[in-house]
Amino acid sequence: MKTKAFLSQTEVNAILAAAREEAQNNGWNVTIVVADDGGHPLALERLDGCAPIAAYIATEKARSAALGRRETKGYEDMVNNGRNAFLSAPVVCSLEGGVPVLVDGNVIGAVGVSGVTAAQDAQIAKAGVAAIG
Repeated sequence: MKTKAFLSQTEVNAILAAAREEAQNNGWNVTIVVADDGGHPLALERLDGCAPIAAYIATEKARSAALGRRETKGYEDMVNNGRNAFLSAPVVCSLEGGVPVLVDGNVIGAVGVSGVTAAQDAQIAKAGVAAIG
């Protein structure tokens, strides 16, 4: 029988703290969501001044990265490169800023960020993921 790693509250808190620090160091007001491998939110933090819609978008980015087992930038690139039909795909957020959390090559969760530019959202999400190695 195989064993499976998972995000504990310790890792979730470390991801949130690192992502928050990255955002605040840059003066960016964002929402950060950490999800499990099924895309279910484990934590959500909306920084002061961030628009309420970002909470929804960050959640969808985290969910899409977890379920798709890849960064959501890949979906955005696909659409931007002309595969517009992908916009109708169910359960996918086609916006950069969702990053999976990998352990031994397996996705154990994801981080979604929304509130600034797509590249900045991804920068924050990656900082969160990097906090747990």
